[in-house]
Amino acid sequence: MQIIDQLALFSSLDLIALSLTVLAWAGLGAWIESERASRPSVTVLMKEYRREWMRECITREPRIFDGAILSDLRQSTNFFASASMIALGALLALIGNSENLLGVAEDLTFAGLPALVVEVKLFCVALFLFHALLKFVWSSRLFGYCAVLMAAIPNKVDDPSTIPRALASAEMNIRAALNFSRGLRSLYFSMTVLAWILGPVFLIAATLVVSAIIWSRDFASYSRKILVDLQDTAN
Repeated sequence: MQIIDQLALFSSLDLIALSLTVLAWAGLGAWIESERASRPSVTVLMKEYRREWMRECITREPRIFDGAILSDLRQSTNFFASASMIALGALLALIGNSENLLGVAEDLTFAGLPALVVEVKLFCVALFLFHALLKFVWSSRLFGYCAVLMAAIPNKVDDPSTIPRALASAEMNIRAALNFSRGLRSLYFSMTVLAWILGPVFLIAATLVVSAIIWSRDFASYSRKILVDLQDTAN
């Protein structure tokens, strides 16, 4: 009964703010990864270059250069996976310490919120961190699969298995990159939900700011202009 009374402290604005955050996270992900969008994202534009990379890999001898690039990509996923795991562990430890939670709530909101309210908010942060961790770990695994497929590509162009294996390597690489991007977005939104401790208005504001940043990097960044200009030059 006490728990129900404490959960009643969440207002309708809290639910609206959290729903907006989840919708922004899911909607941005679908928009960025959509190949049907009239304005393709950097993520979509990079897919063809990953395929071209694997086509060039066929005749490159030796393939140390390709292996080094793939190793760097995998190290990035491992770094973020480790960072997410550390952050998740620290957050779960904080959730389990009610006294510290009350102190944090009073310092940040200037109001004595019940520990359960702050715990629920931090638990939502933990969910995004957990999702990010899963995506980073799976991305690293996929980059490993890609490395094996690359090693299996024959150097002879006329070999019937060369092109199929190169294309399979490219698609594995693309899937790994997509999961890495999904992990990053979840990491961004985990920091967004952290603003909820200050109140639902702060969560809405943080959601709008972070969503604008993520959108601009995929649809309005200088890196996208470089890719589009390169594509126009090739055509």
